[in-house]
Amino acid sequence: MAVGTEEYSIKNLNEKTNAEIEGFLKKSKEELFNLRFQSATGQLENTARLKAVKHDIARMYTVLRERELGITSEPADEAKEQ
Repeated sequence: MAVGTEEYSIKNLNEKTNAEIEGFLKKSKEELFNLRFQSATGQLENTARLKAVKHDIARMYTVLRERELGITSEPADEAKEQ
């Protein structure tokens, strides 16, 4: 069983540009902050969400690092092709 959000699967992330992934990363880090705060105050109902968000963040960092090392490449912008 895979952990994380379907929206942030490796397949979906590989189709996104670095800028889009960085936007998702920022949003996920904010969510993780809020989840940690809720957990500390005893308001968190779905504790599994913490683990899922952490896995999503790690997946995003992995895709960005692979592109930096040249293992995979960023998809071409559609505006550049036209």
